[in-house]
Amino acid sequence: MTLHAANRLTVAETQLIESYTDQIGELPGDGAVLSARDRLFDELKRGGLPTRRMETWHYTDLKNLLRSVPETDPAARIKTVGAIVSGSAVFAVAQGKAAPENAPEGVTVELFRDALASGSAAAGLVAHDGDDTIGRINSSFVRDGFAISVAADTTLDAPLELQSIHGAGQVHVRYPAVFGASSCAVVIERHLNAGEGAALVSSVSDLVIGDGAEITWIILQTQGADDTHLGQIKVELGTGSKFRLFVINAGGKLVRQEIHVRTAGEGSDFALRGVNLVGGESHVDVTMTLGHDMPNTTSTEIIRNVVFDRGRGVFQGQIRVAPGAQKTDARMACNTLLMSDDGEFSVKPELEIFADDVQCGHGATVADIDRNHLYYMMARGIPEKKARALLIYAFVAEIVEELDDEALVEALEGIISGWLEHHG
Repeated sequence: MTLHAANRLTVAETQLIESYTDQIGELPGDGAVLSARDRLFDELKRGGLPTRRMETWHYTDLKNLLRSVPETDPAARIKTVGAIVSGSAVFAVAQGKAAPENAPEGVTVELFRDALASGSAAAGLVAHDGDDTIGRINSSFVRDGFAISVAADTTLDAPLELQSIHGAGQVHVRYPAVFGASSCAVVIERHLNAGEGAALVSSVSDLVIGDGAEITWIILQTQGADDTHLGQIKVELGTGSKFRLFVINAGGKLVRQEIHVRTAGEGSDFALRGVNLVGGESHVDVTMTLGHDMPNTTSTEIIRNVVFDRGRGVFQGQIRVAPGAQKTDARMACNTLLMSDDGEFSVKPELEIFADDVQCGHGATVADIDRNHLYYMMARGIPEKKARALLIYAFVAEIVEELDDEALVEALEGIISGWLEHHG
């Protein structure tokens, strides 16, 4: 006889259950949506938060790291912020509630709460596998966000900025987006705490990239020092499409950003560029799964990390090449500057290849600043502290310089520079 020990609830798990019970009567949705919420939350409750025993969460023991869950506070005071790039079309979710705005020509934007109320969003409230804790939490609690559709052959001259701005409490947002064939756009998904007090934030973005489309999506996360941020982006690439994803983590106490990409069309190309700035006692985890499912597809992933103090970082990158996905070219690199003896960074690259005519590779480095580079700068009269700061800045700024928009590059470099000045 096999006995299974009962799942002992932690404080955070108990608070999640109480929070769902308190909110269920207020959450938007018709019968199908509410049924999906109940089913997914029941799965979450029965399984509990993931521990190290779950392979994909091995380096982020959420059951132990998530100590408490704040109550929902729709009246929390927050300060509005302007667009990160002048001229951007801003769609803001303030304390979990989206505000309607006029969309640029060729773009349709619907409040996600309206999609929930009509039941059209029910199909999107799913958990993709047993490891999808973020999907279950977000689908159970989400109230609002934006559903975006960009028409075929539309080229946007300015970025779309999706702001999730909040104070203390719980905030759960959703961004489903469909980009038509041969469309071209830059989207900034921006998360920030502009109030006081700890917050629990979950965010899920579901993207469908049409044939021949060229899309750049930037996730900029600058949460507060006590915040928990659980993010997920899921992407399906059409034939001949190009998708560039930039992820910048420069805040938060506990951060898990998942990236799930599938090349559903032949000749598609995916590029991931990541910057993780880890300091204090924060824990930042970026986990990626990439499925090369069609022939003649390409991908490159470059992750740069800087760790100060007692910070802990994680990058997990799994690339799977399906049978028949011949001529796949996939490259992945993760480079870390470890600036403290008390800091940690764990890297887990994975390649699963089921085709024989492919080029795939990965590499990882963890090191301190090169002493020769430091000596070179100091020999030219630059003080050691400033020389170190310049080398660290150059190490990560190289990633965002790949963007074509000079104003956007300058804004992102300013955020990186400010973080380094505070922690360096």
